[in-house]
Amino acid sequence: MGTQYRKAYVPVTLDVDKEGAILPRLIWWDNGVIFQIDQILYKCRATSKKVGGGGIRYTVQIRGKESFLFHEGDKWFVEAKEDNCS
Repeated sequence: MGTQYRKAYVPVTLDVDKEGAILPRLIWWDNGVIFQIDQILYKCRATSKKVGGGGIRYTVQIRGKESFLFHEGDKWFVEAKEDNCS
């Protein structure tokens, strides 16, 4: 059985440069864990193939691993792995 994912809306701390570009810096998880974005690798308009929805997809590097962060309207979400305890 494959890994299940869910759309998890998250608070994001960001910077805006003088040209108006949005630069996400931190992702805040519900349990209080804060993930620092080490690098923004790529930015494009895209949809999530795992959880649906979409908008501007940021390919980011966090702790040496690539991940997607989506800016959908006024909200931010990630593709979070489901905890299956059954």
